[in-house]
Amino acid sequence: MAVLAMPVFAQISDQEVYEGIEFDMPKVKETSFPNFSKSIADYGAVGNGLIKNSEAFKSAIEEVNQKGGGKVIVPRGIWLTGPITLLSNVNLHLDDGALIIFSRDKDDYPLVETSFEGLNTVRCLSPINAYQVENIAITGKGTIDGSGDAWRSVKKGKMTEDQWKKLVKSGGIVEGSNWYPSQSFLDGYKASSSFNVPDTKDRAQLEKMKDFLRPVMVSIRESKRVLLDGPTFQNSPAWNIHPLMSEDVIIRNLNVRNPWYSQNGDGLDLESCKNALIYNNTFDVGDDAICIKSGKDKDGRERAVPTENVIIKNNIVYHGHGGVTVGSEMSSGVKNMHVSACTFIGTDIGLRFKSTRGRGGVVENIWISDIDMINIPTEAIGFNMFYTGNSPVIEEDQSADDEARQENLVPVTEETPVFRNIWMKNITVTDSEISASFMGLPEMKLENVVLENAVLEAKKGITAIDADGLQLINVKVISEDTPLTIYNSQNVTVEKFAFGENDGPAVKVLGKSSNINLDHKDFSDRAKISVGKGLDSEVKLK
Repeated sequence: MAVLAMPVFAQISDQEVYEGIEFDMPKVKETSFPNFSKSIADYGAVGNGLIKNSEAFKSAIEEVNQKGGGKVIVPRGIWLTGPITLLSNVNLHLDDGALIIFSRDKDDYPLVETSFEGLNTVRCLSPINAYQVENIAITGKGTIDGSGDAWRSVKKGKMTEDQWKKLVKSGGIVEGSNWYPSQSFLDGYKASSSFNVPDTKDRAQLEKMKDFLRPVMVSIRESKRVLLDGPTFQNSPAWNIHPLMSEDVIIRNLNVRNPWYSQNGDGLDLESCKNALIYNNTFDVGDDAICIKSGKDKDGRERAVPTENVIIKNNIVYHGHGGVTVGSEMSSGVKNMHVSACTFIGTDIGLRFKSTRGRGGVVENIWISDIDMINIPTEAIGFNMFYTGNSPVIEEDQSADDEARQENLVPVTEETPVFRNIWMKNITVTDSEISASFMGLPEMKLENVVLENAVLEAKKGITAIDADGLQLINVKVISEDTPLTIYNSQNVTVEKFAFGENDGPAVKVLGKSSNINLDHKDFSDRAKISVGKGLDSEVKLK
């Protein structure tokens, strides 16, 4: 019988990752370790999944660190442990068949001061953690499991009936349509007005709601020369991998997994980091897959550490809320980012940019190219500056629009987020719901966004709301409704625009739009253009 070969994920080389980058950035400084190694088995570790090996991990890491650095080897086996703290010059290496599984005992995870969702707060110690270290790595072909199901709440609607019954039978508390792992978790949930960060900072109160303070699985803070290369990271309590305020970070050849129903089950959250490479990875997670952040609101602005100089290449994302996401916590800013050669298969949104009033921060100089997307259930390309807020409703009646705009206008301050100078080209979207949504704020338009060489096949077309300087060049939209709607936007250029057959107009221009420039070759049939009241002079055929 013939054996079918498994498809091979084509990888790019370490040299190719720097090719075609549009901005100047230094080569990321790489890790290097002496030829010295110790196995956790040398310190009494037992790989049967029953005996806790916390002390063996600690002793092995400390000795390798004290001897000047090298590998801590995790052999084949199931290694149960409490938190692992990495020290400088240590490479935690998982042999083939090695499985690290973290304890479900919350007492193993003391409360520590850290940052989560961009806010200064207190959380449980992360299963894998490093703070102010240099030259560290996690390598090999093994698997790291964070026992996240012991920590997370679950919404009934995200599970099958059998899964839900099994979960409820295991214990915990059901309230409404949610399952909570404990009363301690539920107390924390009710004490929080900011999703996952309690309002109180009283340590005694926080201890009572400790179960709610889920840690990210891998927390690497304020460190330099960091390499994650090879393992599978799965089943995290909250976010999976979280480099924070670190420099020279390389994330490659990873398989990052979380159940699709996992609350806050992000894959990778790169936050306030400088000089980073993310390539040759696969993600299948419960929230955003590859997410770029830099702090939230006042805490983030006072941190004043942007994420900058980031290359994201050759990654595949299966399930996730966003394939590649910027925000919504971006209050220190994001700049100089290259994204290319990525494939999104069924992510809720493909390319996702999100923020809201109150964040502040500037996102700029982003280059995105050669992205393939299929089965995207919402926007293939989504810019939403009203994340968690009330986004404007398109009104074809001008008087209703004026009234709504007056209600939406607010002063521009340091709390106003800015997104500008973003280039996208060679984008393919098939069998999806919405081609693209470009939505800025009335008081701060989405500035200078370019989409070039794109074929977008979706039920709905492109919508631009509160954009300034949007360019659509050589874009084809195959949709069931209006291919392009422009609302309250200025200085829009549309060239070589193609669209599928439909009974209505190809372009609608509405609201307080001005200086809309359309290629006359694309719209020789003027009936394909619909303009709102008083906008005839603002739409120009060139």
